[in-house]
Amino acid sequence: MRFAFIVEMEGREMKTPDTTKAVSSAPNSAKFTGTDNPRHLRAITVLIRRPVSRQELDSVAGASNSPELVAELRRRGLDVPCDRIHFIDRDGKDCRPGVYRLSDADRRKVHQWQARRGHG
Repeated sequence: MRFAFIVEMEGREMKTPDTTKAVSSAPNSAKFTGTDNPRHLRAITVLIRRPVSRQELDSVAGASNSPELVAELRRRGLDVPCDRIHFIDRDGKDCRPGVYRLSDADRRKVHQWQARRGHG
């Protein structure tokens, strides 16, 4: 059985988000606070090498919700931008999957954190 939900706005208009400004969910931190979480470490290891899709990050990190894993890294001070790419799925449909990468600033933060820990 399906249900339809109707929301009355009582004369109010819905606001459309301003998409002209890029907003990062990362705190405005100059430092990466670091981590000892094995999933975070696996994600950082692969992201240092190359950009990865959400599905690949799930597999590499051993997570089933890599967007939350990325959100955790962002809360620790990294930006981890997500670029939307054009892709044709197996059914021939155009889709826009996300690909995560480390920014240049993220790479510096990770390298500085590794140096503080004594790991190269």
